[in-house]
Amino acid sequence: MRPQILLALFTTAVLAGLLPTHAHDEPRAKGDDKPIVIPFELLKSRHMALQVKINDKGPYRVIFDTGAPMNLVNNRTAKETGLVGQNDKGASLFGIGVASKTIQKFQVGAITVEGMPTMVIDHPTVEALSKVVGRLDGLIGYPFFARYKMTIDYEKKEMTLVPNGVVPGDTMQLMMKKMMGSMKGAKIEPTILAPAGLWGFWVDKPQDDTKDGVIVTEVMPESPAEAGGLKVGDRLLTLDGRWTDSVSDTVLATSFAKPGQPVTLVVQRNGREMKLQVTPRPGF
Repeated sequence: MRPQILLALFTTAVLAGLLPTHAHDEPRAKGDDKPIVIPFELLKSRHMALQVKINDKGPYRVIFDTGAPMNLVNNRTAKETGLVGQNDKGASLFGIGVASKTIQKFQVGAITVEGMPTMVIDHPTVEALSKVVGRLDGLIGYPFFARYKMTIDYEKKEMTLVPNGVVPGDTMQLMMKKMMGSMKGAKIEPTILAPAGLWGFWVDKPQDDTKDGVIVTEVMPESPAEAGGLKVGDRLLTLDGRWTDSVSDTVLATSFAKPGQPVTLVVQRNGREMKLQVTPRPGF
């Protein structure tokens, strides 16, 4: 598969439609949408790691993964923070042993979230990574980051989060329900994937390219990208305030944009930075 991607995203959810397609807005007090800056550690593996507190215990070192559909903590951390009992045998990766729990108080920097769902599991990938980069206590994914508009500054090793009012559903419960239903032979209705927004441009990032952003390699005629002034050769730096330092970063950034609403793209063209307004078109 070539490392380019046509940015017409399909967003029923991550993992072929297993994540909830709904979210809701809750009333926020004035000032609740102020940016919150959180430092992160860039590991040798190029993963981002955050220091968090769980139920007032910690800090714990966890991977921040924008591709993860759920949070997870290992059994050691779960016992220390009271998510499971001290005498629990622990959860395995496959089978009934996987435990779904709720973190009553989850803290990252100045952010406090109550009622954060998580899996309790000694995930083999996280455990293996711990042997290379040092102790890791878990992983933070969609149930956390879906609540924020996010900008990542790799040079400063800081992420800026702005609450967006989204309260994601319990992804773990939905996934387990569908998985167990499938194993029992229950009929699962097919998921219809619908494009969230059509953009009409391609991006690429050569392996030896260490500069910020991705390169626009194609702009389709009569597309929203062309109408917004995007050109082949532009280096896309951010999209709607989100970092676009790789193809996957760009995919994630476009997934948060709503069809029919203008989005600001920051590009570098002929050595100069400029802002463009692109309005993604509804899929159908």
